[in-house]
Amino acid sequence: MAKLLRQLWPNRPMNLDASEVVFNRALASDQQELICAVKDDVLIGFGTLTFKNNLWVEGCLAHVDELVVEGTSSGQGVGTRLLEELIMTARQRGCRRVELDSAHHRQQAHQFYEKQGFENRALLFSRPL
Repeated sequence: MAKLLRQLWPNRPMNLDASEVVFNRALASDQQELICAVKDDVLIGFGTLTFKNNLWVEGCLAHVDELVVEGTSSGQGVGTRLLEELIMTARQRGCRRVELDSAHHRQQAHQFYEKQGFENRALLFSRPL
């Protein structure tokens, strides 16, 4: 999984111990889902989904936190299938909307999301604590 995260965030230093803690916390949470794509016993992609109560949607909002496919598997429908599974999971949980954010430089990903029916609706502002 670390290899895929490095692909997603190539310029971000990673603390693998901290990532493992977060991963294990997500596995134990009833507010998160993790979905993996495996080919020949090798992880080739994964997606994570977080559920929250939201006033804007007047109910459950699902957020795709990560969605990544190993580079050599790109263009083979893996990302589409992972995203479909995440959306289906959100529907099963009664969510009214699914959202995600994507870094400005990931133009190819933006095209993929638009093809999947997502629209660029807002800007994301962030600051470290």
